[in-house]
Amino acid sequence: MKAETLSGPAGLAEVRRFVDLEIAPQANTFERAEWIPREVLSRVAELGLWAPFLPSEYGGTAMDMVTLGRVHEEVGRGCSSLRSLLTVHSMVSASVHRWGDQAQQEKWLRALARGEKLGAFCLTEPDRSGSDATAEGTTAVRDQDGWVLNGTKKWITGGQVADLFMVFASTGGGMCTFLVEADRPGVRVTPLPHVSGTTASMLAQIEFTGVRLEPSALLGPQGWAAGTVMTNALGLGRYSVACGAVGIIRAAIDACAQYTSVRSAGGVPLRDLPHVRQMMSGMVTARDAGRLLCERAGALNDAGDPATIMATWVAKYHASKAAVQAAGDAVQIHGANGFSPDYPVARLYRDSKVTEVIEGSTQVQELTIAAEAYREVAQ
Repeated sequence: MKAETLSGPAGLAEVRRFVDLEIAPQANTFERAEWIPREVLSRVAELGLWAPFLPSEYGGTAMDMVTLGRVHEEVGRGCSSLRSLLTVHSMVSASVHRWGDQAQQEKWLRALARGEKLGAFCLTEPDRSGSDATAEGTTAVRDQDGWVLNGTKKWITGGQVADLFMVFASTGGGMCTFLVEADRPGVRVTPLPHVSGTTASMLAQIEFTGVRLEPSALLGPQGWAAGTVMTNALGLGRYSVACGAVGIIRAAIDACAQYTSVRSAGGVPLRDLPHVRQMMSGMVTARDAGRLLCERAGALNDAGDPATIMATWVAKYHASKAAVQAAGDAVQIHGANGFSPDYPVARLYRDSKVTEVIEGSTQVQELTIAAEAYREVAQ
């Protein structure tokens, strides 16, 4: 399937119009409110964008990964907070589809595909590095009726509005994944306001105090979640973030092209200044390189190639660093206006920095990618 078309009810051109008319013009408003209105989330559902990669029997359209990447790029161009919600919801939906039993799939997938239920990915502990995926904190203890869940997760994207939490917990014999409804007794959601980036992604801290779960809440293999459910979910998350970072670069290019076409310095249009042209050239090159890397990772994923993992690492590493550079240059080009809430570039800069931290930090990626280079030489 070509990336210029979608297999679902919304074509890529329609997604662009949605972003241009309903998302990008409101993104600064969303940031100030630290909230994305329900009607916007409903529009995402109307367009079939919450989990379009699911098969048709569960309400999806079996969208390929290359096309999904372009969708997340478009949404990221308009609002990284909304793209973040798509990212974590996709991670949950894909995990239930891949690792869930028939009962779990029947219970959740159609509602997730339609956006009737929103999912959130609960991994990070409040007192541990988010990249420390093996750290114990939240625990689940087995009893005769099922499991008892205790612990706290922090920086949970969409946690304020999610209906379903996919929670990673230590069971004493390894890590397990659990599907936990947000309205279960013992679940407490606390908003995390005033963050610096993806401010409208409705972050929350989630506390689980004596939450009782049936045996059917367990998702995937018991004790092996770190190497199975988590690995696959984070891979999809990195891919979405990489594509969203390309969207940020595109937004920076658009903002700067418009701004420098109507502003001047010393009687010279900003667009004609050599240093502005140099920065714009770097943005365009970074955009094209980032998109190619994302498309390669998506194509390998569609082919079931194990090289998908490293290709996704590389795409995310390049795109996130390039987004920070592009957004920083965009602020520089805008001068004092680059710090104003009346222009989008300050938000782009804040949001771009988030892409270097989430789903594997730049520094962790450098260790992983370099290790792969040494393995290739040793072979």
